[in-house]
This record gives sequence, C-alpha cells and structure tokens, in this order.
Amino acid sequence: MESVVHAQSLARRYGPRWALSRIDLEIGPRERLLVVGPNGSGKTTLIRLLTTLEAPSRGQLKLFGQDVIAHRSTVRERLALLGHAPGVYEDLSAAENLRVLASVAGRPPPDVAEALRVAGLEDRSCPTRQLSAGMRRRLALAVLWIQQPALALLDEPFAQLDPGGIARVGEAIRALPGAVVFASHQVRHAAPLCDRAILLDAGQIRWTGAAEQAEEAWRALHRERGQL
Repeated sequence: MESVVHAQSLARRYGPRWALSRIDLEIGPRERLLVVGPNGSGKTTLIRLLTTLEAPSRGQLKLFGQDVIAHRSTVRERLALLGHAPGVYEDLSAAENLRVLASVAGRPPPDVAEALRVAGLEDRSCPTRQLSAGMRRRLALAVLWIQQPALALLDEPFAQLDPGGIARVGEAIRALPGAVVFASHQVRHAAPLCDRAILLDAGQIRWTGAAEQAEEAWRALHRERGQL
C-alpha cells in the first residue's frame, strides 16, 4: 500500500542553520506518528514541510506518492493542519464556523451536531471570541475533523487545555480517519493515541520506536543532558 509520507534525506536550512537534516521517514495510511523533542529540535519545521508551507532545502519529500513541490496544490487537498492559532472566525458561533469553513474548503455540508459531539462542544450561539482558549482549541479540532483529511498534522494540540479538555481532544483525535503526525511535548497524554514515535534532537532523528516507549526515550535524552 502506498505511503502517505515518504521522506528521504530531508533537510531544511534557515540561513547557515540546519533546522532539519538527513530525515528518513515513512508513514503508512492510518498510522499515527508521535514526534517529540526539546524546543528547537525541528518538530515545527517538520510539520511545516509536511503541510507544504515550506519547501525542503535538500532531499525528497512525497505525500500520497507525489512530490510536494511539483504537486503542491494536489496534495494540499488531502491534508489538514491544527496549528497554534485556531484559524476560526471570531464573530461566528461554533456551528456557523463549521458550515462556513467546510464551504471555504470545498467540502460537503458538514454534520455539525456530530462534529461538535466529537470535539466535546455544545451548540452555542455565542460568538467564538467568547469561548475559552480550551473550547476554541476543541473547535479548531472539529473544523479539522469535518475535512476528513487523509493526513492530519497536529502541532501541540493539547496547548491551553485542562485535563478534561485533553481527554476530549484525545477522543476527537482517535476519530480522525487518516494518518496523523502528532508533535507534542505532552508525551504521556499523546503516546496512547499513537502507534510509533520519533525523537528529534538538533534537527535529526535520535530515536524511533513504539509510541509507548517514547516517554522513556525522552527521559533518557534529559538524563544524557543532566536535566533529570
């Protein structure tokens, strides 16, 4: 079966600094990959390359079997990003946001009630700007869910969430239909949602293994640096 992500010797440079170098990565359909690492390790850079927001400086990157530079618009139709900003309309309600954003993305009219249920939201009529940060994060995930992406890219999806919010967002992530790349510092909460994990450090993959072993790999890196 064709890989969703195929990266070979992938690298990204900003001026003289290599944010990523020599990344080899394969992700299959419906596989959930956890990406962990300290600040500055290259997690967000990897996510931005996979969203095609940035182009590789070196190496090869294919999504759904297509080169991301030659077929950028085609591959973008099959992926969705949950980043640090919620990306919703402040003056619209949660339900209105789902309808409008589905239309903007060229998707069929969404099952709003189901999307809100998946994200643990109520059908409130208040403008989105009146929602808490955690509720806005859940809404952003509901927007991603209605797109039904073949590849979902999640950059710190647990940010600004309390334990209850983390649990509800975890349930929504499990409901995503395709492959998932999940960058997070909160390894303990993220690992049960994933199959496999990689540990990035200084732009390189230092470790790869089962997601359930990611926390120990993370702690080992801290011990190596004398941070535990």
